[in-house]
Amino acid sequence: MSERAGGGGLRTADYDFALPPERIAQVPTARRDESRLMVLDRASGTIEHRTFRDLADFLHAGDALVLNRTRVFRARLLGHRGSGAPAEVFLLRDLGDNTWEAMVHPGSKLRMGRRVHLAPGFDAEILRVTARGTRLVRLHLATGDVRAAIATHGHIPLPPYIERADAPSDAERYQTVFAREEGSVAAPTAGLHFTPELLAVLAEQGVCRADVLLHVGAGTFKSVEAEDPADHLMHEEWYDIPEATAKVLDATRAAGGRICAVGTTSLRTLESAVGDDGRIRAGSGDTSIFIRPPYHPQSADLLITNFHLPRSTLLMLVAAMAGYDFTMHAYDTAVREGYRFYSYGDAMLIR
Repeated sequence: MSERAGGGGLRTADYDFALPPERIAQVPTARRDESRLMVLDRASGTIEHRTFRDLADFLHAGDALVLNRTRVFRARLLGHRGSGAPAEVFLLRDLGDNTWEAMVHPGSKLRMGRRVHLAPGFDAEILRVTARGTRLVRLHLATGDVRAAIATHGHIPLPPYIERADAPSDAERYQTVFAREEGSVAAPTAGLHFTPELLAVLAEQGVCRADVLLHVGAGTFKSVEAEDPADHLMHEEWYDIPEATAKVLDATRAAGGRICAVGTTSLRTLESAVGDDGRIRAGSGDTSIFIRPPYHPQSADLLITNFHLPRSTLLMLVAAMAGYDFTMHAYDTAVREGYRFYSYGDAMLIR
């Protein structure tokens, strides 16, 4: 295992790594489950290279698979200012009464009272700047339903490291096959690798399915800039754990089965509701939980995740699950072995 100098995962700088630009996936694989799967075995400290469709080899009857059923909406609204210059409104959260929290560009030009013209009869009015630098905006529509206008005129909010405009195919591929409830501005990307066929194989194998909900916010892409991760401010995200899910997970643990969280969003949801006794409580609310070493997650036994950005809260979460040294060794290996990184990239299973 490679050695790294530094603070053993307690400092932000510990999560730096060099990534050649060509390793950043710009498009998905032809088929979802054709992506590669790096399997990290914590007990032996070994790494195995597989394909995602091989996931069934690592899950057993009586295990539970936790899926985030959130659905990405067309959060990017492109338009122009009164001068005719281009502008963008990136919707983050629906606050009711056609008012949203949003990011805007160019921020210096879009002050209180300014409008962005999005389509004929469809405008965004800047109400005020929030404490964290986002904007409160009100959407004005001459006729019709605002949600329908967003769906018609909005764009799929591909992450900034995908250096192309969204294509019609992204409307399907930047969405999990089990997405149900609209509200995310980014996909829970570990779930993008699943196909209906693979889910059916796992069900036939006796793996239980337990759905949770966490609407992913733009803070998921925000790098940690503070030298000490403890000084990083996490954005709140809304989650829900149904009573039926809590019961399935309770029964899984009671019977000796394992809980496999699909994605960092699912794990953050579970950790937001786990008690000191290890049981998951049903309920909903906002969470700003930040999972990082030396904390070790209590709610899940396995984690499926993609490969994340340097200095990101997501990479720190993975290090909390797999151990800092093992995680960074795995990332060094992934770069060397040509794995594809980030949202449309390959996957990792921590077992």
